[in-house]
Amino acid sequence: MGVTRIRPAARPVSPWQLRIELLDVSPRVWRRLLVPSNIELPALHRVFQATLGWTDSHLHEFNINNVRYAEPNPDWEDELKQRDERRVALDAALGRGSRCFDYVYDFGDHWHHVVLVEDTFIQPQPEFRIQCIAGENACPPEDVGGAPGYAGFLEAIADPRHEEHRNYMEWSGGGFDPGRFDLEAMNQALARVRT
Repeated sequence: MGVTRIRPAARPVSPWQLRIELLDVSPRVWRRLLVPSNIELPALHRVFQATLGWTDSHLHEFNINNVRYAEPNPDWEDELKQRDERRVALDAALGRGSRCFDYVYDFGDHWHHVVLVEDTFIQPQPEFRIQCIAGENACPPEDVGGAPGYAGFLEAIADPRHEEHRNYMEWSGGGFDPGRFDLEAMNQALARVRT
């Protein structure tokens, strides 16, 4: 007579509500996300890239409790003094006392984001999917030149008489709406993120 094995029920996931905001730009760019509390930092990076509209073509780092985490890069190991982010869970890196950390993307343009853990008391859920629940405005285009470059870019595309208007319109694919925020498209992008 065979033995029937019962699979243990999936352990409920404890979601956290995060708010990520890109600093030093106008209009203000932010997203509110629900992620598992134990999400590993490489997956969190991919989530941020998907919801902010970045293309993941530059280096990044997390600064959590004065520890800098990043993907290992032997060329910058001595200079940047970063720890390997792989297999580091967000809840473990933050510990009990911290609820805020920094995320920097593209060391040239230096897109500095502040991330706030807004809620850690959401009811655990057996079936959970990462999602964006709110936000405002479009993220700057990749490689626009950081916050000062973005301000100049917005000025140029808003003024057809600006000497750079035509170049920037072509460079941005014919138009850029800084007020664009498409929650449905963001969640579709998140559904494709490998966590």
